[in-house]
Amino acid sequence: MKKLSQTVVSAIVVGGLLAGCSSQSDSGSTASTSSSSVPNQTDTAVKKEEKVKLTFWRNSGNDTENAAYDKLVASFMQKYPNISVEMTPIPYSDYDTKLRVSIASGSPPDIMALDAPTVGSYANAGALKPLTTYFKTDGNMEDIPKSTLATYTYQNEIYMAPLTESSIAMFYNKKLFQAKGIPLPSKNPDEPWTWDQVLEAAKKVNDPANGIFGIDPAQGFGNAGGTAYFKYPIIWQLGGEIMSPDGKTSKGFLDSPQTKKAVQFFSDLYNKDKVSALEYPPDPFPNGKLAITIDGSWSLANLKEKFPNFKLGEDYDIAPLPKGTTQAVANGSWALGISAKSKHSDEAWKFINWVTGEEGQKTYAGMTKDIPSRYSSAKAFPELNEYPKNIFVIQNQKYGRPRPITPIFPQMSDAVNKMFEDVTIGKRNIDASIAEAVTTIDKAYADVLAQQKK
Repeated sequence: MKKLSQTVVSAIVVGGLLAGCSSQSDSGSTASTSSSSVPNQTDTAVKKEEKVKLTFWRNSGNDTENAAYDKLVASFMQKYPNISVEMTPIPYSDYDTKLRVSIASGSPPDIMALDAPTVGSYANAGALKPLTTYFKTDGNMEDIPKSTLATYTYQNEIYMAPLTESSIAMFYNKKLFQAKGIPLPSKNPDEPWTWDQVLEAAKKVNDPANGIFGIDPAQGFGNAGGTAYFKYPIIWQLGGEIMSPDGKTSKGFLDSPQTKKAVQFFSDLYNKDKVSALEYPPDPFPNGKLAITIDGSWSLANLKEKFPNFKLGEDYDIAPLPKGTTQAVANGSWALGISAKSKHSDEAWKFINWVTGEEGQKTYAGMTKDIPSRYSSAKAFPELNEYPKNIFVIQNQKYGRPRPITPIFPQMSDAVNKMFEDVTIGKRNIDASIAEAVTTIDKAYADVLAQQKK
């Protein structure tokens, strides 16, 4: 679950240090006016006699990710010798706190890496410079799925440049399916099973008396941000929503009949149909104790390394994420943005465009094996255009959806996860649970507004 922990889990707490950024006299005005000026994007933007130093903060990754960034920074400075980039990798557990402190103290880095769910918090606080004009000038926007750009857009401004994507799909035990005579799902990313088909298969395979379970639909109930990432698509697939498009309220969305239907379907897997369990034995899927699991692209390498006798194509296969009335998958991963206080925003964009452009993404993904966010970069890798990875790539490109873009994402995520827990584990009344979640989310947004007015 390494990739999930980096891609989904948000530690940003709206209010306190970060919310205080919006009260600084020049942060808000910079964010509101910066997109109106067209940047100079020629290679001669930095005059020969000028020397510009950029500071770049990012969460430290594994050795391969760090080496990829090192290579990109070195190649950029070779191309632009008048621009130096001082990169500071910071441990993931400390990253958000240190970044918030730097912003609140008025000394943030020029360039910062952010996880997609946190963009609304930083943009709302006036900590980021809009990148819309830069993208329109030379960012090759057409090379990025619109739904991906929407993930980094807040109040009609793009604030981050995406580098990679992650995605989830349906992993199923091929031998368990064949033993019960269940037709195998299509491998075509455009032809997913419906959730009714998944339920039917799960019922046929389910055998709790012998320790075999039908399906784990959303990686349990552990980490709120992580497991909510798996639950949002079920809501969308069955026609529901979580928040309003502007990220201000859940009323009329989370409490819609379609969302209630999705939550009820999820709960029924555990309590009515009993094809899901609250506790599974260790590694149930590769150990043949779980017929279906919804998991991420990052798990392919993990299964290959840790369970070499559990082979793709022989023991298990992958199918697109199930659908209800529509196909949907959550998108968004780490991306790069520019501080609203940077005095060298044009040069900072030059670096960001270098890293997240077609060639930069090919360099990074070629080393890390991540999924590039650009069409052209993904097309350059044969394995991303073939089964099974093409399922993850095409799902993101065609059916990806932003998680709610809101300054209260952590509170929203916690409330949604608690709602699922209350209904499924606590067997609480669904209307009462959803009403409480709506109240919690809307109060959190009201608190942010009140903080900003102080």
